[in-house]
Amino acid sequence: MAVCPEQEHPTKAFGWAARDSSGVLSPFKFSRRTTGKNDVTFKVLYCGICHTDLSMLKNEWGVSMYPLLPGHEIVGLVTEVGSNVEKFKVGDSVGVGYLVGSCQSCDSCSNNAENYCPEMILTGGAKYYDGSTTYGGYSNIIVADEHFVVRIPDNLPLDGAAPLLCAGVTTYSPLRYFGLDKPGMHVGVVGVGGLGHVAVKFAKAMGVKVTVISTSPNKKKEAIENLGADSFLVSRDNGQMQAAMGTMDGIIDTVSAVHPLLPLLGLLKTNGKLVLVGVPAKPLELPVFPLISGRKIVAGSTVGGLKETQEMIDFAGKHNITANVEVIPIDYVNTAMERLIKADVRYRFVIDIANTLKSSS
Repeated sequence: MAVCPEQEHPTKAFGWAARDSSGVLSPFKFSRRTTGKNDVTFKVLYCGICHTDLSMLKNEWGVSMYPLLPGHEIVGLVTEVGSNVEKFKVGDSVGVGYLVGSCQSCDSCSNNAENYCPEMILTGGAKYYDGSTTYGGYSNIIVADEHFVVRIPDNLPLDGAAPLLCAGVTTYSPLRYFGLDKPGMHVGVVGVGGLGHVAVKFAKAMGVKVTVISTSPNKKKEAIENLGADSFLVSRDNGQMQAAMGTMDGIIDTVSAVHPLLPLLGLLKTNGKLVLVGVPAKPLELPVFPLISGRKIVAGSTVGGLKETQEMIDFAGKHNITANVEVIPIDYVNTAMERLIKADVRYRFVIDIANTLKSSS
């Protein structure tokens, strides 16, 4: 017989969860485990809303378990640490991202790439080591193993730092891994949304020339004047695309809608790399001839391991990089999801958990 979420663990907790694939969120009482010897417990102050939250809420990938309490861009203040915890103390600003567990023994885990572990445990909507359900950051408290917690630099505002734990590392990681971080390189960023806008900021901070590639001409001013891009290409303008052919060392493609890859491959130099970080619902068509005629690579990447996530947030602190956010109260979350479907946000919703989530919501 299934255990009631409120009685699964000793510590009472509350948040907002969906009960079915309608994805509608409402107040939800559940429980967290007590702070174990390797655990960090923290009060959640802010939690970003990622497009993955929306996909999971609506069971678009067929793996969702309900009740589902999402949120994996979580920041707050430490309230308790276990006896073995060495990296954190009460009062520290910390965060938890996309994962809260992994096997710690496979090749990926051994190489600080826990995000590629076959037994990776998602922060919300998965089964933890003890068989209990993981609940995400649309909640008042989080308990996580020290290994899966990162320190947030003191100079970063927590609301703007929260989305970096997913959107930030999702774009920072491929820039580093695929060597697209060298000053003087030319990198394209496809899409100016939650992922794309932080990709521009990270690439510019690395000293890279950045061209934003978008279907929307009206985003040019925003991309260049506010985000710091060097140039802008309208992907539907054949003349612009033709003029830029063979000019880019790499492209970070953040678009989650189905779109053609052939025009993007044409923008790459010989040995260029097209890295996909968006997740289209349907397969994309991959033309092979442009790959073999230019020794080009099409690759994928998702979030980052814990070591790299800490490196990313420290880099963000050094260069004062935050996401552009719209802070909302928890009771606006369903409206925010509807707006997210229409891409009506510049560029990331962040829930003000501390001031708006009440146990009697």
